[in-house]
Amino acid sequence: MKRISEVDRKTKETEIYAKLNLDGSGKSEISTGIPFFDHMLTLFSVHGFFDLKIDAKGDLDVDFHHTVEDVGIVLGDAFDKALGDRKGINRYGHAVTPMDETLTEVTVDLSNRPFLVYNYPDHADQGGDFNIQLAGEFFRSLSNRAGMNLHINVKYGGNGHHIIESVFKALGRTLDQAVSFDARIVGVRSSKGYI
Repeated sequence: MKRISEVDRKTKETEIYAKLNLDGSGKSEISTGIPFFDHMLTLFSVHGFFDLKIDAKGDLDVDFHHTVEDVGIVLGDAFDKALGDRKGINRYGHAVTPMDETLTEVTVDLSNRPFLVYNYPDHADQGGDFNIQLAGEFFRSLSNRAGMNLHINVKYGGNGHHIIESVFKALGRTLDQAVSFDARIVGVRSSKGYI
């Protein structure tokens, strides 16, 4: 069974195409018009072993918000579509990932019950144009559309770039665990028999 999806989304603010292979090798082609965001999505792909192609065009002359949020929507839809009925997957994933002075813990449940917890140090610098709050918009739309309960806890750190990078790496590692199959799981991993 190939777990590959393609999603196309066009609005008055953005045009986004994504192709996702959950069982890839970490190859990526990312073009959002936001170089730092491209770098973060590449790290996510590499650390999650996802093959990922994203081509996004947005109203960057207004700001980055629409593009970042809508990429989260499209990528969330791509995960949901590629996961299908979610039978046989681990469902849960967890990773703790350092980046220089920063340590981040990410936990996910692919429960089809979206929720986001996003905690980071109050004293951290915001990381430039692509800042910590903007990253939060991506994580919110991703978790909502993918049906994931996503907990991001930055234990400590001060550099906004390092914080965002550690989160994207940890998220890739976490989702790699959650989408992986376990031969012991018959159907879905739920006492209800349904996710």
